[in-house]
Amino acid sequence: MSSVCATASFGIPGVELSALAGWMDANGLGCGPLTDIRAIGGGTQNIMLRFTRSAREFVLRRGPLHPRATTNDNLRREMRLLAALADTAVPHARLIAACLDESVLGESVFYLMEPLAGFNAAVELPVLHGSDAGVRYRMGLAAVDALATLSTVDYKAVGLADFGHPEGFLERQVPRWLRELESYAQLDNYDGHGLPVESVAEWLTRNRPSSGPIGIMHGDYHLANIMFAPDGPQVAAIVDWEMCTIGDPMLDLGWLLATWPEPDRRIDIIGSALTGAGGLPPASELIRRYGERTGLDVLAADWYAVLACFKLGIILEGTHARSCAGLASVDVGQRLHTNAAALFARAHHLIDHN
Repeated sequence: MSSVCATASFGIPGVELSALAGWMDANGLGCGPLTDIRAIGGGTQNIMLRFTRSAREFVLRRGPLHPRATTNDNLRREMRLLAALADTAVPHARLIAACLDESVLGESVFYLMEPLAGFNAAVELPVLHGSDAGVRYRMGLAAVDALATLSTVDYKAVGLADFGHPEGFLERQVPRWLRELESYAQLDNYDGHGLPVESVAEWLTRNRPSSGPIGIMHGDYHLANIMFAPDGPQVAAIVDWEMCTIGDPMLDLGWLLATWPEPDRRIDIIGSALTGAGGLPPASELIRRYGERTGLDVLAADWYAVLACFKLGIILEGTHARSCAGLASVDVGQRLHTNAAALFARAHHLIDHN
């Protein structure tokens, strides 16, 4: 079969097309050449291609050209999560096939998924969405509705009972991220963060909810990781699942709140086209709707938002620390340090109003 379905031997960085075609041959995924090949953007450094074979369109996702130590494990988790979501109402890109063999495309596992009919509102807005504030308001509600759908999936019923370690999830968060921040001191030329970390950590510890729900967490839920339908406000898919786990899904709501554009405070961590257009619902509306759609107690929503500010701020500061050591762009590092400071400012605003 491989001789019949042979394709050209050329490739692009990270994807040898002949190797990909050979693997597809062996798995019964079409025949003949790969055509209409084009790179598409993603939320990470992962490589993504869209192409056609046997009149069917595919999207390939693999790790970056030089995978990090955790890249393949993260991609394997994404594959398993997407497979588990197949029969749920969660909007996501449908998994077609997964390759767990790191040698096929040179150091990285990969998977194929169905293409999405949608757009990233962090990058662009079609005329319909850009010209109608009512559509944009409903996009905000659709974003929280999609999250609510994910939060209410029975993770055990879809085969993810061993996917994470939810016991003590909230208790682990502050110590774990303080250790992460402390590790940056080992980087050359990094003089420290100057962020009000200790006061936020103390407030989080003192006010931590006694317990929270257990469910699937996306782990990085914000507007840039949502694809919207081109013909309305609906969510076409939640994307970029590499931080997914089993934990407290209320933290996903907190993450959305931490990054949500609030016009009165003029803080826009994501910097999206949707934010610039305005018309989104306020954070209070997101909280109310999430509670209605999930049945969860949302009285501690601000606590989860503060935790999200704390965690994301420390993650962004890591890029700043690496930029000081020459391991990342100085401009990007400085921009993310500014965003980290804005997140801690938002955390203090929330603390002051609780």
